[in-house]
Amino acid sequence: MTDEERDHAVEELGADVDATLSKAAKTIEPGRSGFAIAVVVFVSLITLLLPWAGGEPGWRMFVGAGGAIPLLFASTSALFGVLGSAAALVTRRWGLSWVCTVGCWVSSVDGLLAIWSQQSSPVSGHPGTGPGFGMVLMWICVAVLAVQWTRLAWSRT
Repeated sequence: MTDEERDHAVEELGADVDATLSKAAKTIEPGRSGFAIAVVVFVSLITLLLPWAGGEPGWRMFVGAGGAIPLLFASTSALFGVLGSAAALVTRRWGLSWVCTVGCWVSSVDGLLAIWSQQSSPVSGHPGTGPGFGMVLMWICVAVLAVQWTRLAWSRT
């Protein structure tokens, strides 16, 4: 092997190492947290079948059955808690883990407002009917997802 061939091989190896490091910097390794996230996402899907507001199941919130605030919570929890989490686990992209982190924290605030809106009195002055079990469970799931995604996202920085 000549010096020129050896230099070319070293350059190729260096480019390979750089490409591998660049790819590794953009990915996460969920490990046990990934399994916990997957279980919580599954439970979140189940909560869409449970009562949320006024005895209506969570999936009916998408058509506005519970009002604007439960609709917002159902949308953000499904988008970031279910779809975003699934996409981030499958692709293992570090950027998606940050999207899920921020989105799940926002959704947890939406959930708190949705629960509060079901307990507040409407214009009539009578107390609200209260949140359903599914809404409270979804709020817990989104809060757990927010914590898990925060831990994973910070693990790469």
